[in-house]
Amino acid sequence: MDSTIVGAVILIIVIVLAAQTIKIVPQQHAWVLERVGRFHGVLTPGLNFVLPFVDRVAYKHILKEIPLEVPSQVCITRDNTQLQVDGVIYFQVTDPMKASYGASNFVFAITQLSQTTLRSVIGKLELDKTFEERDFINQSIVSSLDEAAQNWGVKVLRYEIKDLTPPKEILHAMQAQITAEREKRALIAASEGRRQEQINIASGGREAAIQKSEGERQAAINQAQGQASAILAVAEANSQAIQKIAAAIQSAGGMEAVNLKVAEQYVSAFGNLAKQGTTLIVPGNLADMSTMIASALTIVDKSKGPTVPNAPHAPSRDGR
Repeated sequence: MDSTIVGAVILIIVIVLAAQTIKIVPQQHAWVLERVGRFHGVLTPGLNFVLPFVDRVAYKHILKEIPLEVPSQVCITRDNTQLQVDGVIYFQVTDPMKASYGASNFVFAITQLSQTTLRSVIGKLELDKTFEERDFINQSIVSSLDEAAQNWGVKVLRYEIKDLTPPKEILHAMQAQITAEREKRALIAASEGRRQEQINIASGGREAAIQKSEGERQAAINQAQGQASAILAVAEANSQAIQKIAAAIQSAGGMEAVNLKVAEQYVSAFGNLAKQGTTLIVPGNLADMSTMIASALTIVDKSKGPTVPNAPHAPSRDGR
């Protein structure tokens, strides 16, 4: 019975000693080891051995990137406008020893410093600039925090403003301003549209007038060219006809044919004059008419065959 109790006690002692001696550190963690109350070292991830009852783990730090919400606060801009601002800080422990002994509470220190820096940066800007210069505000806060946090073994990675809320009166005024600006842009856009429409209409009318005048000009040119071609064609036909008539006159019997044709037209013209009216028109020189008729009959006789002897002659002007 006693041996069993002794064995159990020894087992418990061994377990306690093992627990005090063996330290298993998780990944992305760092444990600060103190020996007899003084800093001795940092335990890295994995299996570590320490002296039981002499060494102790004083601080445990997470080496991952840590987001920290900054409480909302009231900031006053350069033009004396109050803004309700809150944000988020992203930081990472880079030196576990400084993070343990550099500040009593580095998280609280980062939070307070970010709030004071934010108030200082907002106070240098006007209201409109605070909405436009968010990147500048974030970068300014990161620069200030990172410089101070080096003594705390912390690296401030970035700062982001979550909400930036002005008073209700300012919100209504901003909304009215935005509405007025949009209406102004709409009116300008409408006027620009009408102006462009008038320009397009005028340009279209000008192009149409130019096209119409060009069409009329081309039509006139085509008509003139057609008339010129027709005149040339008629002149060419008349020229060819005259040449043919001249050639026919120069040929044998051509002159007699011309005289016969003239005599026929002469007689036909007087015959038509007699039919169209009751007045009888007689040529002033009947001898000429007789001569023409005699010439025509002579030509006709020659065209029929040789002249028959003792044929009667056409009466002369004196009847012989």
